[in-house]
Amino acid sequence: MPIYEYEHIEAACSLGPVFEIEQSVSEERLQACPSCGRPVRKLISRSSISVPKSNSALKDLGFTKLVKRDDGVYENVTARDRDSRYVHRDRPETLPNLKKTISD
Repeated sequence: MPIYEYEHIEAACSLGPVFEIEQSVSEERLQACPSCGRPVRKLISRSSISVPKSNSALKDLGFTKLVKRDDGVYENVTARDRDSRYVHRDRPETLPNLKKTISD
């Protein structure tokens, strides 16, 4: 469930000037502080997204990463068994076999 930030419009209470609350996406935004009942407004917060940092981590997660090396030539830096290391635009047989990584 997402965590949202709210800010007191007037004086803060024991929760502080800004507080966090866990709410469902479908819930209406708060109009009043759950602790003191004073008016609050919802803040726009930065989100945190964790992304793999290495080609090896991408490969372990089932992703394919192609790096452009020349016009129409890409290096498959996450190549798996029997995958071509280089993908050529005009040669479909060099494309990675996605059936190895994607299942129904």
